[in-house]
Amino acid sequence: MINRIHILGASGSGTTTLGKALEERLGYRHFDTDDYFWLPTEDPFTVHRPVEERLELLTKDLARHEKWVLTGSLCGWGDGLIPLFDLVVFLWIPEDIRLTRLKERELQSYGSAVEPGGSRYENSQAFLRWAAQYGTGGMEIRSRLLHEKWLASLTCPVLRIEGDTTVEERIKAVESMITGKAQTQSRA
Repeated sequence: MINRIHILGASGSGTTTLGKALEERLGYRHFDTDDYFWLPTEDPFTVHRPVEERLELLTKDLARHEKWVLTGSLCGWGDGLIPLFDLVVFLWIPEDIRLTRLKERELQSYGSAVEPGGSRYENSQAFLRWAAQYGTGGMEIRSRLLHEKWLASLTCPVLRIEGDTTVEERIKAVESMITGKAQTQSRA
């Protein structure tokens, strides 16, 4: 039975969107690593929560639910949670599409504050530069290389969904894994 799912990929690949869709469609409780990784501050996504604290909070929340989906990257800091996963889903989309999505998301979230001269302009530009390194970055950042090495260490099934697929196509791929009818399952 697949009750505990972890979804990861590059920022902007759709992990949170898929997690929310699985919560709505299949009744899994959705959690996102960003809610644990970052401290809630006036200037969001700027202050890391200490590792021990984020793990304690996340572990407690996951323990309260039989069926859950956890989205986002926890490579390194959350490796102790690996034994909990019944399925890991890796999402990848072409970089140009992903970066366009991120730019749109930044503008939607912060409006003119991310435009030149705006109060979040520098933070937004730094985030976009960081996100653009996913395909070429090394093990020191959230990168394809880091994710591939992490995926290779897993013993649970890994579902890879690569390309510019719709949310509906992604849900169906995950449902196929849950029901045991998957044809796209692979091990990293």
